[in-house]
Amino acid sequence: MGAKPAKHADVVLGEDWIGPDAAAESEARAKRDRRGVIAMNRSPLARKIITFNLLAILVLVAGVLFLNPFRDSLVIQRERGIVIEAELISGFLEAQLPENAPVNLTVGDGPDVAGTLAALEIPNAVNIFVYDNAGGLIASTVGQERRPSPVPSLEGDNRSTLITDFLDNIWGGLSGIFGKENDGPVVETANEALVASLVSAALKGGTEVQSSTDVFGNTIFTVATPILQGGTPVGAVAIASAAGEIDQLVRSEREQVLQMFVIAILVSIGLSLVLASTIANPLSDLAAAAEIGREKNARRFSPNRVRIPDLTARPDEIGRLSGALRGMVAALYDRIDANEQFAADVAHEIKNPLASLRSAVTSLRQSKREDHKIKLMDVIEHDTIRLDRLVSDISNASRLDSELVKEDEEPFDLLTMIGNIGDFLGNDAREKGVEFITDMPSDPIVIDGLESRLAQVFVNLISNAISFCEDGDAIRVWVRKRENRVLVVVEDTGPGIPEQALTKIFNRFYTERPVDHFGNNSGLGLAISKQIVEAHGGVIWAENIRPTDADVTSDPLGARFVVGLPV
Repeated sequence: MGAKPAKHADVVLGEDWIGPDAAAESEARAKRDRRGVIAMNRSPLARKIITFNLLAILVLVAGVLFLNPFRDSLVIQRERGIVIEAELISGFLEAQLPENAPVNLTVGDGPDVAGTLAALEIPNAVNIFVYDNAGGLIASTVGQERRPSPVPSLEGDNRSTLITDFLDNIWGGLSGIFGKENDGPVVETANEALVASLVSAALKGGTEVQSSTDVFGNTIFTVATPILQGGTPVGAVAIASAAGEIDQLVRSEREQVLQMFVIAILVSIGLSLVLASTIANPLSDLAAAAEIGREKNARRFSPNRVRIPDLTARPDEIGRLSGALRGMVAALYDRIDANEQFAADVAHEIKNPLASLRSAVTSLRQSKREDHKIKLMDVIEHDTIRLDRLVSDISNASRLDSELVKEDEEPFDLLTMIGNIGDFLGNDAREKGVEFITDMPSDPIVIDGLESRLAQVFVNLISNAISFCEDGDAIRVWVRKRENRVLVVVEDTGPGIPEQALTKIFNRFYTERPVDHFGNNSGLGLAISKQIVEAHGGVIWAENIRPTDADVTSDPLGARFVVGLPV
């Protein structure tokens, strides 16, 4: 448990100071210039942000392409479409059959099959075959001259791009490895032989459809449906689609996905760079400031203080981190300044008794009279005791911070502790002719803290009050509990505190005592008490007791010290 950090410090921090000659600032600016905007090679965090964002997109696109939902949908739609085409042609031929007369398509008995096929406008590379009831081929559109499509806008767009070809080749290789591209058999035969395998099943009265893959990896759809006369098959119509027409559609769909993928990659990289610049760069600046401070302390003395960038305006964790680091550095420099001031005060306070000792020793060597030697020996003894007391108090004060941090707080009854102190010191007061009064509540007041340290505070306050009181004076110690705090007051009817000393008595080595008390106190007691109380989150102050608050120039009736502690 340590003292609360200072809110104000004489320390240069953040962007609130610019020193053109500051070495730390120059080094920090040089690092930012070398870093550039993002500094991918110097920022592992920025690389991780971009990598993870790209990895998420890669997994998403790879999953979409691997599952290939648009191809499955197109295959189903194409199979349905080619079945409908075959059934329409079959129905058209059935409409030309006589109702009751027997039909033999082989000898041309019935509709003009060849003429009918010649009259059909069919797409390029799509072939239609008509078979008799024995499975023999009667007519087909193989070699038939094709007329242009009446709807040019329905012609496929075979345009492609380099990036699409490259990624499509990669996809084709991966599909071949995982076996996900096509599920039909690989065929090497012509369309006539391909559809012939379905005719026998169609002549039994059912429609058969099949998708296959040729040696070039192109998908071919084939279908066969019967030509019925009164429910009896008299022949069959078979259709073979153009090789690869569905693959071109799939390719077009995949091209759009890949194009969106490229756009998403570019957008992701851009957003990742922006995100990295708002996260990695500020963290890098904070780390660089800390590293410069560490290097300055390690390699050479520098009067420049560490400058932590002021990012507290950011409403995020980086802003909190910047504020915490700035507060920590401010507290550190406060502690450094306090230690330097403490060392200077110690040197000054020790010089006084040492100078007196030196003077006494020098005089002792030169003195011839015994009475002078006795007085000089008394001075030497007094200064030695004073120096010993001073060194002991300085040692206790210097160890106080570390001991407060190491010791653990425990709950204890504040009234019991003050009562024990009052019983012990009350006897000293009464021996001096000073009346000692305690006024405390009947119910216990339990607080969390270091009992021995707080006891040190109240012992010091009561001992000071006793030292300033004379025969006939009185000391009153009273305790009152308020909502979330408890007040402990030590007041006396002594001479009071000089007005100019009210703001100084808690300073180290400051003392305001009568001449006959010179050298009996180090001036550290109240400073140590203040440090202990503030370490517990409390406050302590001193004031004079006056007959009326309206007249601040009236002589004080005594002194009052108030300690406020949280409950």
